[in-house]
Amino acid sequence: MSQTFNGNGTSNLKHADIYSASSVEEIRAALSELGTREAAVTARLDNLLATQKDLSRQLGRLDLARAQLGSQVVATRAISNGMLSTAASTAHRISGAVKKLDKEQAAVKATLDVVEQVAELKACVLGVHGSMGAPQDWETAASYLHRASQIPDTVIDGAFAEEIVPTAEVPDTPRQTLDAAAESLCGLFLREFEKAARDGDGARVTRFFKLFPLIGRSDVGLDAYGRYVCTGIATRARGNMSTTQRREGLFYANALTKLFEHIAQIVDGHEPLVERHYGVGSMTKVIERIQVEADVQGGIILDTWAEERRVGRKLTDVKSYPFNFLVQSFLPSQKPILSGTPRSGSPAPGSGRTSEDEGVDMKEVDALLNESAVMLGRWSLYARFLATKTSTPEGEDANNKLAIPAFVTHSTLQRKVTDQLIDPFNTMATFFTRRSVEKSFQLDEPPAGLHLDHKRSLGANPPFITSAVDDVMYIVNQVLQRTLSTSQRSVVASVVPSVGRVLGSDFFGMIQRKMRDESYPKAAIQGAMPPETLIVQFLVLINNLDVATDYVRRIVRSSLDQQSVTAAFPFGHESVFVEKALRNVEASFENKTTELINEAIEVMLKQVMRHRLRPVLAETFRDIDYNTDANGSDREEQQDSAVGNASSEDLVPQRFARGWQLFTLPVKRILTDRNWDRLLTATIAHLARVLEKRIWSYYGHVTPLGAVRLERDIAGIVAAACKGGRYELRDVFVRCVQMTLIVNMEEDEWEEVEGLRGVELERESGVKWVLDGEERKRVRGIVGDRS
Repeated sequence: MSQTFNGNGTSNLKHADIYSASSVEEIRAALSELGTREAAVTARLDNLLATQKDLSRQLGRLDLARAQLGSQVVATRAISNGMLSTAASTAHRISGAVKKLDKEQAAVKATLDVVEQVAELKACVLGVHGSMGAPQDWETAASYLHRASQIPDTVIDGAFAEEIVPTAEVPDTPRQTLDAAAESLCGLFLREFEKAARDGDGARVTRFFKLFPLIGRSDVGLDAYGRYVCTGIATRARGNMSTTQRREGLFYANALTKLFEHIAQIVDGHEPLVERHYGVGSMTKVIERIQVEADVQGGIILDTWAEERRVGRKLTDVKSYPFNFLVQSFLPSQKPILSGTPRSGSPAPGSGRTSEDEGVDMKEVDALLNESAVMLGRWSLYARFLATKTSTPEGEDANNKLAIPAFVTHSTLQRKVTDQLIDPFNTMATFFTRRSVEKSFQLDEPPAGLHLDHKRSLGANPPFITSAVDDVMYIVNQVLQRTLSTSQRSVVASVVPSVGRVLGSDFFGMIQRKMRDESYPKAAIQGAMPPETLIVQFLVLINNLDVATDYVRRIVRSSLDQQSVTAAFPFGHESVFVEKALRNVEASFENKTTELINEAIEVMLKQVMRHRLRPVLAETFRDIDYNTDANGSDREEQQDSAVGNASSEDLVPQRFARGWQLFTLPVKRILTDRNWDRLLTATIAHLARVLEKRIWSYYGHVTPLGAVRLERDIAGIVAAACKGGRYELRDVFVRCVQMTLIVNMEEDEWEEVEGLRGVELERESGVKWVLDGEERKRVRGIVGDRS
């Protein structure tokens, strides 16, 4: 093995070619290569030797620098040990001295402060003693006590003060002197305050009220002030209740309103004075004391109201009311009750009842509900007012989460409001709604002068509904407005769902039963038309459902728009709860009525519209033949004499338009717009299916010329049927229109359509096909001979 080098002069191991050479030429070549490599190595070594001198020179310079730095290090150490160590120790001594001096100065300052405070304390003690003597300057004495209260307790109770402050005139310790003076002044101020209150001297009341905080007796002052204002509240409340007109109108609601207004005036008027002298938030303690008096006076009003209005007796009557008419109406064995009973006929003569209310005077219940709602509304305003007065600023800004104060929530007046107002209101409101529904159907009257003769005018004005709808919806709106006016979540949570249940069970159920048992449009003889009276009654009941749904929708939305729910229900998330409860009533009622209306529309389609449409179509296509050509009989001979001067091309559309108008107009005149739109949609869907069957019935019996006439006739029928309706109704006839389009295609056009599929077919033909390929082929065969 031999060593070889690459171009960088590095060696590589390689097998010695010279030893494996087999000829002189190979030996010479190997020697030549070795010579070249030797020259390269020699040149590199020469370069390294040439740079050695520079390297030795740099190393010498580094040794010299090292020697110089060594001497500097020695000098630096000498300076540090000789000069700086002395300076450092001196600085340490100075720093310690400064700290000691600072401590001494702080001690001196503290001593001076104590001396000054003891001097101030002595001045206050002597000042209190002097002011309470012959001068009887109570304001000055109170101010000295207030100044003394600013001195720390450690100074007042300290040995130094106890040694320095006492004098021959005031020998007691400072604490004893100050406490005795404060106690004496407190009793004096309290006696003078109560005397001024009895005398009605407002200036003196204010004078002594301001002194309690100065002597450290704020609680006593606030309590005395609370008793003072409560005396005025009680006097005013007794005066309001002393009148003899208790049984008239909203007497008790007005008395409660006056009580709350008086309290609000006191709080608003006295709050600046209290908080200026007693601190921010101090009025809350006065309000708590006022609430105790409000519990008493408000409780008297509510107890008297409940007794004189005989609320307990009314609740007993309401809870025991049997609702006989409603119950019997829903019994399976109950015979249909004839609708349209005149209002003057209830109660029936000889029934043994003097009133249709069967012992429950609805006027009295209505009056109780009205007065209860007013009182609950005033209570809500009062609670909201107190919440704003006692809430912290942070609470007012915390996402509108205003909270009723605990002393109001747990007050005796709140319990009385719940027992004597909220619970009776919930019970009577539900009864009032249900009884009103029952009474409305007892006195229900249909609209007069309705018929299906298009030549005669109707005897009433639209919408054509029975009187029960207007009566019930008036009561529903009244009950909901009263409920919201209370601003009580518990009332809303009870009454609003109850109103929804009454609407969804009693009101809705009565109309449903009438549809099923009294007005179902069924013919006496199979295949004949139902009696006109049943049809009209059925249409009016469908209108009842539609108009009632619209009424409920408007009542709910006006309640949410006109009355600011957020302002009326400001506590927590009450407003969200109220809005949800109202919308639930709307949604649940609309779902039920919509379902029943759709079922009624199907009944009308099956029992009436199909029967009336059948002769119209028979007359429309009477004697019409599409198996004709240009040389055949003229279509003029097919013309109905009733058409007059109409051309043969318009014969079918005109016959249909006349017949369609005759049987749809009477129904359209009676139904509401929404109900007519529903019925027209269903009828046109049926018409489209019938027309499609008729087109199929011409299979093989239509000539090319007849196909043109057929397309024109179908287009005319579609136009007549959809006239005055929504444009989307034409989409129902898309199968019929596409069938007539196919039968009139030229052969080359048909071949092009037949050869395409899917998206390509729609793109090339410009038609969105609803007929599949097989149906298109069958439709093409309707025209028998295309030669």
